[in-house]
Amino acid sequence: MNTTLVVMAAGMGSRFGGLKQAEPITADGKCILDFSVYDAKAAGFDKVVFIIREDMADDFKQLVGNRISKTIDVEYVFQSTKDLPEGRKKPLGTGHAIYCCADTVKTPFAIINADDYYGHNAFFEIQKHLASAKKGEYAMTAYHLGNTLSKNGTVSRGICETKDGYLEKVTEVTKIGSDGSCVFGGEETTLRGDTPVSMNLWGLTPDIFDILKDEYAYFLANADLMKDEFFIPSVISKAVDTGKATVKVFKNTDKWYGITYREDLQEVKDAIGGYINDGLYEGI
Repeated sequence: MNTTLVVMAAGMGSRFGGLKQAEPITADGKCILDFSVYDAKAAGFDKVVFIIREDMADDFKQLVGNRISKTIDVEYVFQSTKDLPEGRKKPLGTGHAIYCCADTVKTPFAIINADDYYGHNAFFEIQKHLASAKKGEYAMTAYHLGNTLSKNGTVSRGICETKDGYLEKVTEVTKIGSDGSCVFGGEETTLRGDTPVSMNLWGLTPDIFDILKDEYAYFLANADLMKDEFFIPSVISKAVDTGKATVKVFKNTDKWYGITYREDLQEVKDAIGGYINDGLYEGI
């Protein structure tokens, strides 16, 4: 069965500054996305859909998309701004981004963040699962929290509760410090380094779009649209609670790398540069 990689690339990158999705990490101008797509293609994905903002389309295609389209089928989806209230510039969140793909993505698909490096091994189990997945048979890759934190500031993570290899619940937690300190469940705590977290590497089947349609309508009617976000992990967690889906959890102990802050950039360059020197990305 064909499988699609959906890349969420519409984020503003306000803490980073600039179009961080296209920030070069190699001397010849390649960015994290070049390596994520390389890994996904090696795992068996045969198409990439980039979710971007319409105002960034020309820059994104020039800096990233046109190069990647030489190696794999590429399509673009614009994350709509029609529901943004006056004064809000930030998109309405990851759930809304995926919902914008409803008319484009017709196969089982994985989603990733454009500015995250998930590691070469992350895509294989997800793709194998999706190739035979039936309606509502979702999957995710869970990382150890300690392998995903930034020493340069706080981060947001989806904290996962699992049982017998399947997801029971995911809770979005913001402002997690470099030592795992945060407010979780209304209390100040320090999360263990091996706490499983979602980094938005999900494997989904197309029935998710009907679920997103209903949940997005509820969000628009009840949320504070000036500040609230429509998160895909929250939608999936509710689908599990209501019996509409199951989520197989694949645990990954690799180090995750991402660019939340500009100061994160050098660590990403060093890490991927090391993988290149080790021969992992020959021919890219």
